[in-house]
Amino acid sequence: MELDERKLKILQAIIRTYLETGEPVGSRTISKYSDLNLSSATIRNEMSDLEEMGYILQPHTSAGRIPSDKGYRLYVDTMLDDKAQEVHDMKAELEEKAGKIDDLLRSVAKLLAVNTNYATMVSGPRYASKKVKFIQLTLVDDSNLLAVIVLDNNVVKNKMIQMKDAMDQETLLRLNFIMNTTLNGLDVMDMNLAVIQKIKEQMGTHNSVIDSVLEIIGNALTEDEDLEIYTSGATNILKYPELADKSNAAQILSAFEEKKALNQWIEQEPVSQSKDDNHAIQVYIGGETQVESMKDCSLVTATYRIDDGVYGKVGIVGPKRMDYDKVVATLQSMMEQLDDIFKDNK
Repeated sequence: MELDERKLKILQAIIRTYLETGEPVGSRTISKYSDLNLSSATIRNEMSDLEEMGYILQPHTSAGRIPSDKGYRLYVDTMLDDKAQEVHDMKAELEEKAGKIDDLLRSVAKLLAVNTNYATMVSGPRYASKKVKFIQLTLVDDSNLLAVIVLDNNVVKNKMIQMKDAMDQETLLRLNFIMNTTLNGLDVMDMNLAVIQKIKEQMGTHNSVIDSVLEIIGNALTEDEDLEIYTSGATNILKYPELADKSNAAQILSAFEEKKALNQWIEQEPVSQSKDDNHAIQVYIGGETQVESMKDCSLVTATYRIDDGVYGKVGIVGPKRMDYDKVVATLQSMMEQLDDIFKDNK
């Protein structure tokens, strides 16, 4: 005898009801709670088939049915398959948007807000350290030089430099060569006095121009990026009475709307850059929260990594009585999905 979709739904309804009540389940109960719109007589016939197939038992005459071990096994296996499909569907939805990182991260914020019923925020990727990729110096006129600095995260900085002494094209070509061969691949910590002195010795002239270029590079390597922050579910905060107070809610909602206040949350770099650090999940409770306007909340954060040294943060904001187990598990699952996506798209 085949276990068709109708029988499976009736079996699932029996097991769910029995798990809730601990009492044998009758056909009339199933007819009320299942979405099959079947009569009690039809359900009784299906229950008889399920009993004959060994999925349910009748503990004694005139009683309802209870699940057998075989029934529990099918229920658990089906439930696990459904969860696996749910994760697969979530990953598929994210992968569809993986072509554009902003769409992907915006989807992550939305999915987390829906799945947790809390407010969420996701930062755009940032670099743990930036390095010089390319330097281009171009003469504009006899007294002005345009410096174009390209970093390894493809950020481009332009700056006009006023020269004290005129520079010919041959000297400019040599300066470009020395700057690029000496500084390419270096971060700000590598640009020490020895490196600077080496450049000046090789050039032998135009020290003031060299100092100006190095200052521009130093500023480009150390200045903070204007990171995008994607938020979702801010109004979920209003569902919790302790946060729905007029002043509290206004502060929190304002932070999500303005987003500038959320920069504090991104500042702390993950302690470890290891791929096996459980995504640096951290829980901040009340006053531990880095965002001042959220001091009455709890904030759970995790770190995603796109590549070595390229990372971003995901945060979930809720009341201090938030379901920490669920939030941490949801974050961990989402980080694993992102790991797979970034790995597949390298």
